Amino acid sequence: MFNNYFKTALRSLIRNKSFAIINVMGLTIGIASCILLYSLISFEKSYDNFHKDKDRIYRVVSEIKNNDGVRYSPGVPFPVAGGLRNDFPNLEEVASIISADGLITVEDNLKDEKKFKEESSIYYAEPEFFEIFNFPWIIGNKKTALNKPNSAVLSQAYAEKYFGNWKDAVGKDIKLDNKYIYKIDGIFKNVPSNTDFPLQVIISYTSLNETSIGRNLDNWTSIWSNAYTFIKLPAGLKSAKFNEDLKAFNAKHKPAEYLNQGLMLQPLSTIHSDGRFGNYSNKIFSRGLIVALSLIALFLLLIACINFINLATAQAINRSREVGVRKVLGGNRIQLSAQFLTETAVITFLATALAYALAELVLPHLNNFLKTSAGLNLFRDSNIIKFVLGIAVVVTFLSGLYPAMILSGFNPIKVLKSKIISKPGKGINLRRGLVIFQFTIAQVLIVGTLVVVNQMDYSRNASLGFNKDSVLLVPVPSDSISILKMDALKNKLLQQPGVTNVSFSTFTPADDSRWGSDFKFDNSPERSTFGAELKWADADYFKTYDIRLAAGKFYSESDSVCEFVVNETFVKKLGIKDPEDILGKELNFWDGFLAAPIVGVVKDFHQSSFHQEQRPVVLSTWKEVYGLINIKLQTKQFKETLAGINRIWSDIYPEYLFEYQFLDEKIEDFYQKEEQLSVLYKIFAAIAIFISCLGLYGLVSFMAIQRTKEVGIRKVLGASASNIIYLFSKEFTILIGTAFLIAAPISYLIMQNWLEDFAFRIDISIWLFLIAVGSSLVFAWLTVGYNSIKAATANPVNSLKYE
Repeated sequence: MFNNYFKTALRSLIRNKSFAIINVMGLTIGIASCILLYSLISFEKSYDNFHKDKDRIYRVVSEIKNNDGVRYSPGVPFPVAGGLRNDFPNLEEVASIISADGLITVEDNLKDEKKFKEESSIYYAEPEFFEIFNFPWIIGNKKTALNKPNSAVLSQAYAEKYFGNWKDAVGKDIKLDNKYIYKIDGIFKNVPSNTDFPLQVIISYTSLNETSIGRNLDNWTSIWSNAYTFIKLPAGLKSAKFNEDLKAFNAKHKPAEYLNQGLMLQPLSTIHSDGRFGNYSNKIFSRGLIVALSLIALFLLLIACINFINLATAQAINRSREVGVRKVLGGNRIQLSAQFLTETAVITFLATALAYALAELVLPHLNNFLKTSAGLNLFRDSNIIKFVLGIAVVVTFLSGLYPAMILSGFNPIKVLKSKIISKPGKGINLRRGLVIFQFTIAQVLIVGTLVVVNQMDYSRNASLGFNKDSVLLVPVPSDSISILKMDALKNKLLQQPGVTNVSFSTFTPADDSRWGSDFKFDNSPERSTFGAELKWADADYFKTYDIRLAAGKFYSESDSVCEFVVNETFVKKLGIKDPEDILGKELNFWDGFLAAPIVGVVKDFHQSSFHQEQRPVVLSTWKEVYGLINIKLQTKQFKETLAGINRIWSDIYPEYLFEYQFLDEKIEDFYQKEEQLSVLYKIFAAIAIFISCLGLYGLVSFMAIQRTKEVGIRKVLGASASNIIYLFSKEFTILIGTAFLIAAPISYLIMQNWLEDFAFRIDISIWLFLIAVGSSLVFAWLTVGYNSIKAATANPVNSLKYE
């Protein structure tokens, strides 16, 4: 019986080629979009879920509460790991790991050196780290390789990068920052792409000292965001219970005035999605984004199904006599429904196959654009097979059930007498409702896309409070010998044609990295109720970035005198209204380690992306912690100027690589995720409009057939072609207008909620909504124009002979 249904379905589809092609096209694009989004979401949700006992692995993080709110950090004080081992011997494992940057030097022989500037690839880790996490090793003992000082292990890729063959790496030495030598004691397999631990070079934690890391390793109050501590809870111990234990642990080890710095557990499963903390990969894929993309996938699939329903019901009249004949010859409703569902299944499974092939073609480009490694493999991933087959089955029933019920329900007597054509079908209101639903979703996506694009334009073009253009950023070495050469480097750079200003600093004005601390103000014995962001920079920093004064003066360059400059937000946080009133007041950091007067107040400038509020900033000089040189360039002859800077660098620092980045590129990176999403939203909005227009084509086709006699009578009575076109245009214009009334408040609420993530944001203008509805109308008019004109120009004699 099924074989008969299948043959009949093929014959029917061949007879109605245009119907089949349009349906296959709509379903293919909708299902392909769904498969791509499923692949992307599945990949992002798979981060670090391959570790054994992953549900018992937690990161210990910091929660800092001040009067101005709560701040979170993924890091904890250095002694926390040791304290946890001593106070909680029942913990299965405890491990510390710290990320770092540096210059790796490899000697092939006495005369040949290779240098590699590594960023976010070097880590100091305890051997217990590899007991908690399942990163396989190729050679070496993971329990002992990192036990010894001055030892290191490499990933297979980096062992081959440094030594050509990973087998030759074991026993060899690498040098970090031209100072510290480490012996390679092991090689581990390359970490997978779906991990937030991009491990490449791992140095034994026992190699750490205050000189190499620049931090006090016994300080319980200083938090470094790169210093992570992980624990593995014993089976049966709940995280909620251990969070309570951490409160007592924190109170035991920290001074009373620092108890606002709390400790808490973060599950491994949330490290990739919780934007409050961050991770080593610097990739966050929030749960909200997962929900948003899942809903977009669902809606695109529903739009494709609605498109099928509208086209199928538009064909119902053409097949009514077929149904009548089948019923007269003994066919029952169940058999007819099965026949039409089989036709739907043929179309759906063909569309699914094409959609999978299309997704395979598009996925590499999507991965390249989003910098992900999502995959589709039917032969390796059973979840993909289940998802694709599930989509096909669901779409078959969603798309085919209603048309099958309508077609199989025709009265054979009325059909054979052609009376069913004389009046509109009772389901037309449902079909109109489906078109309204389609365009509602499409317009929500259009408004969302416009809001994202406008916010990105605002973020790129709004004033930052400093001049970011044509500033070259070059990392500089911070060892004692290199520090002595800084003045010579600066003087030579200022003599280079094309260089207008040069400044040394720890951070740029807008920077993801930051150094925060509390302080004491104006000889007060109490610590501040808020933290200040510290930016160490020489006196030329203000001129290089064109930072403006609000009161007082800029500090001067001096090795013996220390002075502070603060921003306007710092003044406001202290409750001081006039910036002049803060001048001369003393700031005291770290119990007198650094104390000096405030000599100036600068106007607020953005310290990070527009997601963040303005923070209180303190600027001062500190040559020993400078790690960056800021070079202001003229806008002409970039290549010649860069070549000259490179030569100067090679003369001053021949043992270090010359690497650079432009500040405006660095700031663009703040919004990389939003830029990527804006492109995705544009694509999905275009797909939604395209499929919706196909559905509208189906509805207009249905209306043209239903109103054939009416059109003929109107033309006989004197209606012009424009009157007939207006008749059809009014119908769908009302539908799109209704969709707009529904979409406008929904899109406003959704995008207003999205904008809440930005401290500095646009207002949602009414023009965005007018563009959305206007573009929908234009696309719809273009879509239905053919059928409207065809109906309007048809011979009325033929129309009146229709019955």
